Amino acid sequence: MTPEKITKDQIKKIVEAALMAVDKPLALAQLHALFANEEEPVERALVKEMLTELQGEYEDRGVSIVEVASGYRVQIDQEVSPWISLLFEERAPKYTRALLETLALVAYRQPITRSEIEEVRGVSVSTNIIKTLLEREWVRVVGHKEVPGRPAMYATTKEFLDYFNLRRIDELPPLSELKDLDSIAKDAGLPVEPVQETAADSSEDEESDDDVNEELISKELSDDADHHDAVNVVLH
Repeated sequence: MTPEKITKDQIKKIVEAALMAVDKPLALAQLHALFANEEEPVERALVKEMLTELQGEYEDRGVSIVEVASGYRVQIDQEVSPWISLLFEERAPKYTRALLETLALVAYRQPITRSEIEEVRGVSVSTNIIKTLLEREWVRVVGHKEVPGRPAMYATTKEFLDYFNLRRIDELPPLSELKDLDSIAKDAGLPVEPVQETAADSSEDEESDDDVNEELISKELSDDADHHDAVNVVLH
């Protein structure tokens, strides 16, 4: 007896179930691999077509299927997240403005060294800030600059793109559209710590981060807009 050919409806259900079953994005290649043992080959384009159909079906729901750097995932829509967050006791960590400024500099001027970040910010970068960004896997070391001391060069990661719902680094909002760091944090759903860093976080800094001139940082980033357009960091 010849096995029945898998139908489009079955493919769609399997793709949907796979996205629901995991807590990380799935690449199109991973979804396509689910059908590797079928008697009749399932085309990659057909899997992509089913994904597109699912995205349309989810448009008016409280969740949606989005494409990020690592693949596709089901996620809660921002408009319902305030209610859903009540189900979880653990609160999202708040991030200091110093950390957001550092992350913005890495994102728009990558690859960049710690000393180059400090030069723009005008204060030392706390080791805890770099540690947090590395632990969150938002930045990574992509090499070492060929200058005395060979300092590490930092760039963003696929995890950074996934968190901020981006597929590629060139999908970052144009610098001309960014008014300030508060708008960046709000768009990304990042709670910003309203107070200055704790003594433990800033003990290594020669100056207080409250003295950082945000307008200067914005100008430095804007002056480097052409660099951002040319960035092509290989993400693994």
